[in-house]
Amino acid sequence: MANELLRGWEENGRRPLAGMKPAAWAARLAVGGAGLLCLAGAASAQSAAPAAQLPTVTVSQEREAMDAAPPAYAGGQVGSGARMGILGNAPVMDTPFSVTSYTAQAIENEQARSVADLIAMDPSVRMASARSNINEDITIRGFGVPSADFALNGMFGLTPLWRAPLEAVERVEIIKGPSAALFGMTPSGSVGGVVNLVPKRAGSEPVSRITVGASSDSVLGAHADIGRRFGEDGAFGARLNVMHREGDTPVNAQSTRESLAALGLDFRQRRLRASLDLLWSEERIDNIVRQFQLGPTVTALPAAPSGKIAYPGFGWSDGRSGGALLRAEYDLTDAITAYVGYGQRKQNWSAVAANPVLAGNAGDYGFFGGWQIMPTDSKSLEAGLRAAFKTGGVTHNLALGFTQLKQVQGLGFYMGFPPGASNIYAGQLFPTPSIAGLANPVLPFEDGKLSSLAVADTLGFMDERLLVSLGLRRQSVQGQSYNFMTGAASGPYYDQSATTPFTGVVFKLRPNLSLYASYVEGLSKGDTAPVSAAISNPGQVMAPYQSKQKEIGAKFELGGLMASVGLFELTKPSAGLSGTTFGVFGEQRNRGVEAALAGEVTRGVRVVGGAAYTHAVLSKSTDAALQGKDAIGVPKWQLNLGAEWDTPFLPGLTLTGRAVHTARAAADAANTLYVPSWNRLDAGARYATRIGGQPVTFRLNVENLLDKSYWGAETRGYLFVGSPRTVSLSVSVDL
Repeated sequence: MANELLRGWEENGRRPLAGMKPAAWAARLAVGGAGLLCLAGAASAQSAAPAAQLPTVTVSQEREAMDAAPPAYAGGQVGSGARMGILGNAPVMDTPFSVTSYTAQAIENEQARSVADLIAMDPSVRMASARSNINEDITIRGFGVPSADFALNGMFGLTPLWRAPLEAVERVEIIKGPSAALFGMTPSGSVGGVVNLVPKRAGSEPVSRITVGASSDSVLGAHADIGRRFGEDGAFGARLNVMHREGDTPVNAQSTRESLAALGLDFRQRRLRASLDLLWSEERIDNIVRQFQLGPTVTALPAAPSGKIAYPGFGWSDGRSGGALLRAEYDLTDAITAYVGYGQRKQNWSAVAANPVLAGNAGDYGFFGGWQIMPTDSKSLEAGLRAAFKTGGVTHNLALGFTQLKQVQGLGFYMGFPPGASNIYAGQLFPTPSIAGLANPVLPFEDGKLSSLAVADTLGFMDERLLVSLGLRRQSVQGQSYNFMTGAASGPYYDQSATTPFTGVVFKLRPNLSLYASYVEGLSKGDTAPVSAAISNPGQVMAPYQSKQKEIGAKFELGGLMASVGLFELTKPSAGLSGTTFGVFGEQRNRGVEAALAGEVTRGVRVVGGAAYTHAVLSKSTDAALQGKDAIGVPKWQLNLGAEWDTPFLPGLTLTGRAVHTARAAADAANTLYVPSWNRLDAGARYATRIGGQPVTFRLNVENLLDKSYWGAETRGYLFVGSPRTVSLSVSVDL
């Protein structure tokens, strides 16, 4: 069934909603939603419950599903816990790692379209690409994490390549630091942290919410969220989310079209719990925004230009993704649970684009365009056992898990478009080259398999005031890379393995005060030595790079406020030449301190944010002139503080605001160029009322209120221009 759906989604690149005007789409969505509501109402009526209400869901004898989102914390913006890989769901106060889980309520109130809109809350996270770039990259603790490395329900390879829409997401969990030992290796080997998306599930209360909205300049959209439980004690659940938006963005001559259809089904019994998530999405952006490369003649960065120009002013990105994820768990005994999960994603994506290259200090740039086609097929598997028991006065939560991700990518890359040049202040737009009649065959590009076996135990001492987590993961990395111009293998078949440990300690001085310490490792695929007569070890395959993080900190709760502070050191090796030998001789070391807080300061006043200081340097380098230099794209200071105030003078009215500060960051390895610091103010309001007896919420959000222009920096040396002022309006009705 899932495979048939996947084939249908991908067949001939069809877009069943494309071309439909927003008003017509919204009307069809409303009709479909009304039909589902009628069906749900008919099913409820058969139970003879008064006022067509569903029976009360009884869960007192059921164990919580491993993929269920922990309850929200006070204030509703963040979760009280998160999924910690093989350790399972754990309360934030009991985890020896830094973790933040943003809720569906935060997603709705931010009118967040993707993870990029949420990370403005987090002091350790920043965008690493333009908001309307082909894909969405972020940095966590100074290391890059591409959107392709996001996890869905704890499993990699199942989220869309370019951006993950959030309308069907219950939680966005951000676990800081390298987490291969906890989750397994990410597809591209990123080590800054893990972003896990938890799908929505039907709750005990029915949900029938319709949201319509508009954002700058003329993007209109609609979203329906419908959830019901059925059967005895509400054993069966269904949550349907459908969304479409399209129109012109604040960037000149840029338009976007996005669609989503997601169905989350679940079944829960005393011993058996299962879920099935079906997800289809598409995104089309015309006149995409690209990042800048620095040319060799740039000795001083020009002032940031307007964010309303899509440099270099042409191109498009068009992608469709369809996937399915089936999970099940069964309690073999009251103490032992077996679980299994299998997911598959098929994706078709193509783009015409070009990276502009800055030439000189006056803002001149040149570019070469290209046409890329990249189909991707991912298959992800997870299975294992969990056991809870005691030995004497010591509690154990033991886990044994296996993961495997197979991913096959093809690539067609046409680079025959003529070059162009302009100036960043000219605001010039170029015509998009036509691909009509051009040959761009798709050839093999990457064929990889990541397999791992892990074991972990969390031991509880002193009535679980002292928690000690220990674990090991044996990771195998296999794959073949190809020359996308010829389809021939570009090097030897990669087959390497590594073992990564983790350990963590939490000591609860009081129920509301935890001290913690942890050590965890991450993995990245090792490089292969270039084949050259000038290199003494041509073709040698490097073992996977093992990144390491040490962290100590404290977490504190007071009333409805949760705060944490942590000190960390994160190191990542890198390869390069030493004389004529290619090997792992380099290393980047990020040391820092991070403070975060979230919750309700006092009745009606909520905050979320914090501050992070990171000192990132090249601690090892084969070039003596670079050793000790600041790492590229890592600001020393990042501060975020957002607040909400429920006004006493008008019940239902909430005013919101946020300040974001990012310090300057190195733009080149020699530290001759720095991106200036920047500040951003966001503001908003929402009003909750009842109209005709139905709950209605109006929302207004303004990002970059003062319309500041600023450069953003990426850890590989790319620069991008910050998004211009963007106004978003929406109204949600609960039926």
